[in-house]
Amino acid sequence: MSTATTRWNLVVPKELDKSLRQFLANEGRGKKGDLSRFVTEAVNKHIFDSALKAVHEHNANVPLEEIEAAVEESLAWARARKR
Repeated sequence: MSTATTRWNLVVPKELDKSLRQFLANEGRGKKGDLSRFVTEAVNKHIFDSALKAVHEHNANVPLEEIEAAVEESLAWARARKR
C-alpha cells in the first residue's frame, strides 16, 4: 500500500457531515484521520462494486460452467507458479 497522499477539498451538506461524524464517533472512530480513512474505504468500495457490476453485465450470457472452468484454470495456473 502506498504511503503517498493527496489532499482533497470536499463540499458536503452540513447534515451529512454531522451524521457521518456522529456515525464514526458511535463506532469509536472519532480520532484524527478517521474521516479520511472512511472516505478512502467508501471510494474503494464504490470502485470495486462498479467494477463487479460491469463484470457481471459483461458475463451475463456466459454459462456458469464456463466461468467455473476459467476460475479453476486460473487457480491451477497460480498454484503451479507458487511452487
